[in-house]
Amino acid sequence: MDKLKQVFGGDTRQFGMIFALVALIIFFQVWTGGLTLKPENVINIFQGNSYILVMAIGMVLVIIAGHIDLSVGSVAAFVGITVAIAMRDWGIPWWVGILLGLVVGAVVGVWQGFWVAVVGIPAFIVTLAGMLIFRGANQAVGKSLTIPVNEDFQKIGAGYLPEVGPNTGYNNLTILLGILLCAAIVFGALRNRRNQRKIGAEVEDGTVLYLRLGLICVAILATVFVMGSGRKGTSLPVSALILGVLVMLYGFLSTRTIVGRHVYAVGGNRHAAELSGVRSRRINFLVMMNMSILAALGGMMFVARSTSSGPFDGVGWELDVIAAVFIGGAAVSGGVGTVVGSVIGGLVMAVLNNGLQLKGIGADATQIIKGLVLLTAVAFDVYNKSQGRRSIIGLLMRNSGGGTAAGEAKDTVRQES
Repeated sequence: MDKLKQVFGGDTRQFGMIFALVALIIFFQVWTGGLTLKPENVINIFQGNSYILVMAIGMVLVIIAGHIDLSVGSVAAFVGITVAIAMRDWGIPWWVGILLGLVVGAVVGVWQGFWVAVVGIPAFIVTLAGMLIFRGANQAVGKSLTIPVNEDFQKIGAGYLPEVGPNTGYNNLTILLGILLCAAIVFGALRNRRNQRKIGAEVEDGTVLYLRLGLICVAILATVFVMGSGRKGTSLPVSALILGVLVMLYGFLSTRTIVGRHVYAVGGNRHAAELSGVRSRRINFLVMMNMSILAALGGMMFVARSTSSGPFDGVGWELDVIAAVFIGGAAVSGGVGTVVGSVIGGLVMAVLNNGLQLKGIGADATQIIKGLVLLTAVAFDVYNKSQGRRSIIGLLMRNSGGGTAAGEAKDTVRQES
């Protein structure tokens, strides 16, 4: 039993959302008569929610830094309609359209970051204004019309990995990527353990490490085998691949770089961080700009999957994004949260939505249930911290840096000062 507790970070509450996700999948798999884990439905869950999860990656950094962004839905819609019109009217290639969208998102981020970091207006007010401004800009630019996008552009939201190699009954490229990912995770963990031994640091029990790595690899391989076994022409969605790359990139940036640790330091205690030499204005500017860039990418992924950009894109997206972050264990007061935890929180909401839709539950009941899930998750997190415990996903990435980022941030700023 002690070994099992160590596998889950010493306390199963730390992985509450993982258990909730697994429980939801099992519950809906039984309730829907096996529909939940059908390859087509698993692909649909990832493909239909990747844009929200991409924005959740940016939102968790904003919330860790002690802010919130209410404009993400409007920014995504504005960028989507801008790119769609540019490709239609200017005839630019799809990849230039993507670059254009990211540049527009960056410009929006500079605008909002200026008001937050330089002028000092609270992000809540700045992004509330941004929500109105860019929702109006979306209507003005698009003239309330629906603008289609070309097939090449649609691949970033509705495309799949191609079929390669012999006919095995699976998408070979999807299976290969899953195997390579598992190999990379195992190699990284073993190398980290070896380096710790070289410097004389205490290392984790081998049984615990191997069991954890085994569970991670089983989950990855099960997912890719399900996706790779779907009908011909489907496989791992390109949008899910983009999401996976961003999770690894931002997971590294948030926990293994000075900038990432400074984000935690600013969110934990801005004044203490500044006294330690952290430039809080720069951090606030960067997280706001990064959020708008990822909102732009999320908006383009949605437009690509929908095959067109319309006047009602982005409505209510900010609520889903913020809910994913808080359900994933981020603290309302800032300083706590992980990229992986936010993605897990988003998947909890995605599976919940999907399962209720499969059973024909109405939108009214779905919204009520989602609201109760959010309230319960945050209340449980607040209760844990009032008892002196870590947050729900506080140690999710403990051995890879995610759970210790706040502590490492303090060490980093002390060294720099």
